[in-house]
Amino acid sequence: MNWSLVSRLLAYLALLIGTAMVVSLPWSFPVFGEAPVFERATLRGMVWSIGICLAAGGVLAALGRQSSDDTLLRKEALAVVGLGWILCGVLGGLPYLLTPVYRMPGVPMTSADAFFESVSGFTTTGASVLSQLEVPEGIENCELAARRGEIGYIPRSVLFWRSFTHWLGGMGIIVLFVAILGQLGAGGKALMRREVPGPLSDNVRPRIRESAMLMWTIYLGLSALLAVTLMCQGMSVFDSLCHTFGTLATGGFSTRNSSVGAFASSGIETSIIVFMILAGTNFNLYYLLFHSSGRQKPGWAEFLQRMKQFVLDPEFRAYLAVILVSISVLAVLLHTTGVYQSTGATTRHAAFNVVAIMTTTGFGTENFAVWPAFAQSLLLLLMFVGGCSGSTGGGIKVIRFLVLWKVLKLEAERAFRPNLVQPIRLAGKRIDESIARDVVVYFCLLGLIFVASWGLLLALEPTSQWDGNSSEKLVDCGSAVAATLNNIGPGLGVCGPHGNYTHFTDAGKVLLTFLMLLGRLELFAIVVLLIPAFWKTQ
Repeated sequence: MNWSLVSRLLAYLALLIGTAMVVSLPWSFPVFGEAPVFERATLRGMVWSIGICLAAGGVLAALGRQSSDDTLLRKEALAVVGLGWILCGVLGGLPYLLTPVYRMPGVPMTSADAFFESVSGFTTTGASVLSQLEVPEGIENCELAARRGEIGYIPRSVLFWRSFTHWLGGMGIIVLFVAILGQLGAGGKALMRREVPGPLSDNVRPRIRESAMLMWTIYLGLSALLAVTLMCQGMSVFDSLCHTFGTLATGGFSTRNSSVGAFASSGIETSIIVFMILAGTNFNLYYLLFHSSGRQKPGWAEFLQRMKQFVLDPEFRAYLAVILVSISVLAVLLHTTGVYQSTGATTRHAAFNVVAIMTTTGFGTENFAVWPAFAQSLLLLLMFVGGCSGSTGGGIKVIRFLVLWKVLKLEAERAFRPNLVQPIRLAGKRIDESIARDVVVYFCLLGLIFVASWGLLLALEPTSQWDGNSSEKLVDCGSAVAATLNNIGPGLGVCGPHGNYTHFTDAGKVLLTFLMLLGRLELFAIVVLLIPAFWKTQ
């Protein structure tokens, strides 16, 4: 293990986090909406957080000066990614500890709370331990009311940082896997293969830097477009930016207790639905659509041909098909059971919640935890599906289900034709056997982790917190594991769309934080850190 190189690369991440926190500083002043009584304490806490991040980066950079070999091999790449995400989670949690944040009335954040909230932001999970994001009307002295246990409170600068970590995490995944690691030798490219490639990945990979820059431009462009759209529909600058960060990163942190439902606007919900679907689409398809061949920009004929390839991509079509079918089934169910009386309201809430769960964004308009059991089970299944490969979404990814279906179909045919030799194909292209094997291994490992984590969380959480109701504890713990492992955010019961994770013990929160990292980094980049042989020199 080249520790000097690993240390130097981790230093870049620490410096990046510290620099990014500067964007949140202006929101510490009353002119941007901060409560005057909290201004000084919040500003001081944010400055201390920035200083600690920069100091940590300086120390790590000093330790990495001794490196004479800058070749990033597979082992070093995995160490940088796994340790880097943990480091970002720790540093990103500093504002929650050093500023006056009360996760619930009279209860300040603990280290476990801060780490949970920070990792939830960077991994774009959207799970939260904060019970109150808005100050009730009539409260003049927020600090005194929070300390007395009358309200929970989170300063606006920290609330902005909380949402900004979503945007950094969504973009960071693309940059980390496509840009940085693609330029650091075989180790980086080997790690990229842990993300099951779409049909276009082989075309993009030789132009790693070009594709990453184009994806960055697309990400910025979509973010700016959505922010302006939301502002034009009546959202404040603060709310529009925070909800844009959560939408494009498929994260889900909101500035309101009732999430997007607090705005009660079908226009806002429709805009967010569209951009959630765009964010859950494979960014390699955007590269195919907009990249230029050499110095020539694509003409209209070529652009239309590329658009045809975009629309006919098997993963994209399956992704849209699952969304449309799920919306239809859920809408019929909600209407026939009388949850909503009008067809418009039924379709509106069914569409928003299906897309929010399918893309792993986690925004909510309604508390689906009180919907019929079948409706909840449908959303629970969608938690495991997720968006497309190469998107900012979490979950298992649609491409893996397509490959798994091909594998199962082939094995079923071999049951009565044992001598059959037939390659697995997707969109007319042959899928390498190693990819098919990785998909099967991924499903098996994910299943084992889910079951083991569910059992461990049940053991860690006292049944007394559920008033002795073990059946509710069973469902709540299972949905919490599914929601964090798949980077969804809201689950069922106490951690539903109108609930949070403050109900869990610190030990349970640490376990769920670990699951968020596992889900966002496709399991292996974190799992290898637990294998002793990984840390050996040779």
